[in-house]
Amino acid sequence: MSDYRLDTICVQSGWKPKKGEPRVLPIYQSTTFKYDTVEQMGRLFDLEDNGYFYTRLQNPTNDAVAQKICEMEGGVAAMLTSSGQAANFYAVFNICEAGDHVVCSSTVYGGTFNLLGVTLKKMGIDCTFVNPDDDLETLSKAMRPNTKAVVAESIANPALVILDFEKFAKLAHSHNVPLIVDNTFPTPVNCRPFQYGADIVTHSTTKYMDGHAMAVGGCIVDSGNFDWEAHADKYPGLTQPDESYHGITYTKKFGKAAYITKATSQLMRDLGSIPSPMNAFLLNVGLETLPLRVEKHCSNAQKVAEYLNAHEKIASINYAGLPGDKYYALAQKYMPNGTCGVISFEVKGGREAAVRFMDSLKLAQIVTHVADARTCVLHPASHTHRQMNDEQLAEAGVSPGLIRFSVGIENPQDIIDDLEQALQAI
Repeated sequence: MSDYRLDTICVQSGWKPKKGEPRVLPIYQSTTFKYDTVEQMGRLFDLEDNGYFYTRLQNPTNDAVAQKICEMEGGVAAMLTSSGQAANFYAVFNICEAGDHVVCSSTVYGGTFNLLGVTLKKMGIDCTFVNPDDDLETLSKAMRPNTKAVVAESIANPALVILDFEKFAKLAHSHNVPLIVDNTFPTPVNCRPFQYGADIVTHSTTKYMDGHAMAVGGCIVDSGNFDWEAHADKYPGLTQPDESYHGITYTKKFGKAAYITKATSQLMRDLGSIPSPMNAFLLNVGLETLPLRVEKHCSNAQKVAEYLNAHEKIASINYAGLPGDKYYALAQKYMPNGTCGVISFEVKGGREAAVRFMDSLKLAQIVTHVADARTCVLHPASHTHRQMNDEQLAEAGVSPGLIRFSVGIENPQDIIDDLEQALQAI
């Protein structure tokens, strides 16, 4: 199926029915799976056979959807999680433990910033946040002997910084660690990070992939390109025997599938952030129309960005589709077909004007969400980044008056009309 183009993969991949089986992916709404003998199930627990025995680890519906996303990204293996936060946590924790260190772009989503800077710190994993615009020499100063990964977002939420993939891949690989990239905003439709040196990709499938604000979810995809064995001393969890699975060494037994197999059989076993099969089914329905919706989101967002850019009440705007944007050149290099449907901007008058503007919107709804079919709006400093202090907000590119505006797939003129009447209120 990987020989097909992406829009065909979105429709056809994952579930491959045999004669007499359902054409639509079934929902395997079962916690358990039956076997005939003790030995049959015992081999599953020893990772000697492939199969299903308990949905906390794996489920056929979930795996079919994970396989589809894997093919979309061009990876070798993938797993679904119950949220994008869980995906980012597992992606890092799968190769880090107490005493380790990661380097992360400072402009990442507020929840990711808190996960790496606060929660993982309590688990003994330290994080250094870096300015993604710094040159390679400056970025390299953040790397340590115990650094195990470099983390970034392809398009930062909400600052909309476009990642210089090749610079960050060089940073990671020159220090023998993988580059983990959250590819939620552009999706594989507009960007495939593995082509530019990323090793592991994560998604909040809650956003464009689901597309309808119905199901929270996440995904991790492994490119299979990072050579864990070549750096075995850095990654003992993958390259040394796992006593909790009878001494299995993941890299030796599973090869390029080692990273995802460990995340599934060890982390999911112990931490249990599995999505429900129903949510995976809903995600699959969203994936089938993803290329169509992303094209419409980007087309609408371009029109809205051009309108805002010319408006006298707008103080500044971030959208890489605008030729004057700081990241326009990087967007043309890495995402020539478009970036995403999210715009961030400031209205003149600061935070008070931003609140008055948002409260005056009618079509666009104030919700703690982004990137679905409906136009929505959020004030990051008050919402997603509320836990940050002023210094951290500045590092993340979030000013007090910044507005995150997620352009939906409605008629673009209706969206612009709503913006206009709200701007007239300030």
